[in-house]
Amino acid sequence: MAPRPMSREERKVIFASSLGTVFEWYDFYLYGSLAVIIGAKFFGQFDPNTRNIFALLAFAAGFLVRPFGALVFGRLGDLVGRKYTFLITILIMGTSTFIVGILPTSDQIGISAAVILIILRLLQGLALGGEYGGAATYVAEHAPQGRRGFYTSWIQTTATLGLFLSLLVILFTRTALGEAAFADWGWRIPFLLSILLLGVSVWIRLQLNESPAFQKMKAEGTGSKAPLSEAFGQWKNAKIALIALFGLTMGQGVVWYTGQFYALFFIQSILKVDGYTANLLIAWSLILGTGGFVLFGWLSDKIGRKPIILAGCALAAITYFPLFQTLTREANPALYAAQQNIPVTVVADPADCHFLFNPVATPVTISSCDIAKQVLAAASVAYRHEDAPTGSIAAVRIGSISVPSFNAAQAGAGAVAARAAFARDVTTALNTAGFPPAANPSVVKMAHPFDIFREQPAVIIGILFILIVYVTMVYGPIAAALVELFPTRIRYTGMSLPYHIGNGWFGGLLPATTFALIAATGDIYYGLWYPIIFAVATVIIGIIFVPETKDRDIFTMEGEATPSTGKFRPAE
Repeated sequence: MAPRPMSREERKVIFASSLGTVFEWYDFYLYGSLAVIIGAKFFGQFDPNTRNIFALLAFAAGFLVRPFGALVFGRLGDLVGRKYTFLITILIMGTSTFIVGILPTSDQIGISAAVILIILRLLQGLALGGEYGGAATYVAEHAPQGRRGFYTSWIQTTATLGLFLSLLVILFTRTALGEAAFADWGWRIPFLLSILLLGVSVWIRLQLNESPAFQKMKAEGTGSKAPLSEAFGQWKNAKIALIALFGLTMGQGVVWYTGQFYALFFIQSILKVDGYTANLLIAWSLILGTGGFVLFGWLSDKIGRKPIILAGCALAAITYFPLFQTLTREANPALYAAQQNIPVTVVADPADCHFLFNPVATPVTISSCDIAKQVLAAASVAYRHEDAPTGSIAAVRIGSISVPSFNAAQAGAGAVAARAAFARDVTTALNTAGFPPAANPSVVKMAHPFDIFREQPAVIIGILFILIVYVTMVYGPIAAALVELFPTRIRYTGMSLPYHIGNGWFGGLLPATTFALIAATGDIYYGLWYPIIFAVATVIIGIIFVPETKDRDIFTMEGEATPSTGKFRPAE
């Protein structure tokens, strides 16, 4: 089919559908950026450590329920229609975000504030689970044959828009009110402003028509009466969902999180670059790389979804180690040199050391070995292990200096003070030995956004840009690929679940898992094995089982996908 310009109706469809995903990321970054303030406001009856745990758990709750939202709203979308279902999801999502802005704090209504906040986060997660699948399905079913990759790729760009929108609103509000007023009541303003996005989005979506594919299915009476059982209870369809999960979205999710979120964590927490500079570096890489979503979506219409997505996973797996090592050398050369030349050893009873998987990244370990490893991991220090006699207290040896750890259970009420003293002593010993306290300001410190034209920031942004290119390769064509795997009667249900498991669970667990791997091994790059292993697994599974789908006519797909041929046979 010869390419043609988008019609006015098609542009409206893409714009209206994309607003929902802007909401998704606007809310995500708002809550993540303001988690400390939210913890203080809604979990104020607890001590600081406990309130931070609860605040982050409430944040994680939104991720954990997304697959359940995919099931609930996917079923609804296949039964009553795409338009009305993702109109419901955006109403739930936008209203929940707005209510956070007017919700009384724990000082006013006690524990009820925390309970209501968690309920709102669960509602947001459920709505988000239905939003993406609805938007992707709706746009794809409006797109002309041969241009679905290009049309749906516009939805993928809205993550960046949501990021910048939230950062701009927070920055403007903080600047206008001052830090004290912002922490007191001004933090509510970004949540309250979401009502404007909601109003515009609902107004536009009310004017849209149902998708042509769904209308055709309804007119022919071929709709599913039980989308959930048909999509996942029948092996012929369930295996397609499994192929989509393990052969596409699992690798896509970990590559996406590594390029956008883990890269920021690595620069800021591991390489000790100041927060302002780290965010500017990521922001510039996003600005420069966002066009890749549309480019690879368009390219997938020419050469296929499968080769681009799997190539992005493969390139990421091959190059992550050299890229992150180069990032260390450029962003913090003093740390890089110290890692190479100054030996650090944890001397401990092996039975005292455990795997530090901690989803909320808070200090909850009690053994002397685990405390030592956690402090060194937080300080971005590579270390080796040396066995000590059974029952002995662990120690950190830095060059010729030895710093004894402690057992939190034995310290009792003094554990918090003992931990602070131990961390302080380790930091002093590290600095004395030659480890830098932070990134060298003369190397990467950015006073304003246009410092990117200095040599070192430009090199770092170049590395981050490569990571973002991998993100755009795996994420740009993914919506079209998922839509084309499933027939119209179960499309909304079938595509939503593997997407949200791949991104919400495999991707969402990446920060906690990578930190645990770093702490367990003493290697600041060891956490990269998490995305590499899943990306490689996706490449292997994808090559063998995932069919190419770019030429499928989604108006006539009513049967089962055959992975070996990439064709559908009639429904039984």
